[in-house]
Amino acid sequence: MTTNHNRNSWPYQFFQLEDRKATLLGEIRAGFATFVVMAYIIFVNPSILGGVADSIGMVMPPAAILSLTCLTAGIMTIFMGLYANYPFALAPGMGLNAVVAFQLVGQMGLTWGQAMTVVLIEGLIIFVLVLTHFREAMMDAIPVSLKKSIGAGIGLFLALIGGVNGGIIVTTADTPLALGDLSQVNVITFLSGLLLTVWLMARGVKGAILWGIGATTLLAIALNLMVADGTAFSSGAQVPAEFIGLPQGIFGPESIFGRVDFGLFTQLGILAAILAVFSLLLTDFFDTMGTVVGLGEEGGFLTGEGKLPGVNRVLLVDSVGAAFGGFANVSSNTTYIESAAGIVEGGRTGLTAVVVGMLFLLCMFFSPLAGIIPAEATAPALILVGFLMMSTLRDIPWRDYEESIPAFLTLLLMPLTYSITNGIGAGIITYTVLKLLARKRHEIHWLLIVAAVAFVVYFALSAQS
Repeated sequence: MTTNHNRNSWPYQFFQLEDRKATLLGEIRAGFATFVVMAYIIFVNPSILGGVADSIGMVMPPAAILSLTCLTAGIMTIFMGLYANYPFALAPGMGLNAVVAFQLVGQMGLTWGQAMTVVLIEGLIIFVLVLTHFREAMMDAIPVSLKKSIGAGIGLFLALIGGVNGGIIVTTADTPLALGDLSQVNVITFLSGLLLTVWLMARGVKGAILWGIGATTLLAIALNLMVADGTAFSSGAQVPAEFIGLPQGIFGPESIFGRVDFGLFTQLGILAAILAVFSLLLTDFFDTMGTVVGLGEEGGFLTGEGKLPGVNRVLLVDSVGAAFGGFANVSSNTTYIESAAGIVEGGRTGLTAVVVGMLFLLCMFFSPLAGIIPAEATAPALILVGFLMMSTLRDIPWRDYEESIPAFLTLLLMPLTYSITNGIGAGIITYTVLKLLARKRHEIHWLLIVAAVAFVVYFALSAQS
């Protein structure tokens, strides 16, 4: 029973626990639940961002990425709790980090500093959009079917990356894609981890992805020592000399914090750079909107009109998280749908988010663990996160070809061309053309037409280069 003393305490007053029908213990328990479910990002983000060399040969150190991932996630999640008073947690976004690593750096040839500057710029733009209430225009411009397919397409893109990292998908001289060698130790390890994680998820185990990463890493270390004599895995799967250490990459000459580079406009050209920012902005902006609405519905926070009270505060924190993530070189920080785990456990206020943020900050001191996790251990997480992102496809009107064909092309081209931008561009152009041919100009927002023209120019320039 809540005593009068508890009701007058700072947490109860500041977070309005009684008004939200929440308890101090329940909020703490919810914070732990959310953290366990989303803590996989601590290890997956270094795997994605630390696995690609940029155009000058720089590879970001996984330990530094781990420390800064925890730092940014901790600060932004606490900010969300204190400023917006919702149990929503933030961390570098899955999908967004893949765009940065495999498209901006791997495909477009940007340096890490230039790629993270794209993230910084799109975060600042979203910040301005939130302040000016221009987000309604952005929401109106992109049709629902394309919004849904963008998220699902990124999910397929992540799943493809996971399959490649796990060794189950390879390229050959005869075919672009083929099945990997199932007799290899690393592939067996990946498949074992995938099956284990799927089983844990099917049984409703909280933190299934994180438990799967841990178990697969232990299996990889054992097999690396006993079966393969330490040569089965290209990286990781080695017992570290220490398990706890000071956070890396934040201060000192090897720091990656704040290393942004506005030379991307010279590197890519003005139009290509603008489209790169625009594509990332679309992905980040609408992913956040969908996540916030979904969490609001799960927690019963929405009004009768389906609006979230104080949504501007939530979006403001999220936009700051995007810019801060780019400045810290860990990719855009965004609101996580995994926050639903804490809401299900009874989390109703920002105190839940504060607990999650403090746990992230504590994990900064476990940076040596980043080097022991092989790509085969995080590959199942990529595939299963991709699977979860596919759920938005059920909302696409598949029998309406003017809506579904652009959505399908968006979905198809993202993984098969290894480019988020190509998928978004194909979807926007196709949608605009089909609507114009059907004499339905009134159904197209003028911003969408501008975007379609910009993407036509972008593809034309790409064909000439």
